[in-house]
Amino acid sequence: MENQLSIEIYKSLKEKYQNKEVLTKKELSSELGVSVSSINYYIQRGEGLPSYIKFGGGDKGRVLFPIVNVVEYLSDTVLVS
Repeated sequence: MENQLSIEIYKSLKEKYQNKEVLTKKELSSELGVSVSSINYYIQRGEGLPSYIKFGGGDKGRVLFPIVNVVEYLSDTVLVS
């Protein structure tokens, strides 16, 4: 994490998700303001999301988003006025 924005996003997410290290698709969809279906679509396309970890294969696999990757993604995409 390089800048003050990243630090603030990190603190906010860690507090909100009670010090979890990863977010689920549902939690990420809430943070990005999109549906879980959109998250699934972006996963299929392989773009437009923070880096993630996939456990298991096929439709039954579980996808988790490390908070540090979410912070990096958000700090790169957040518009600051």
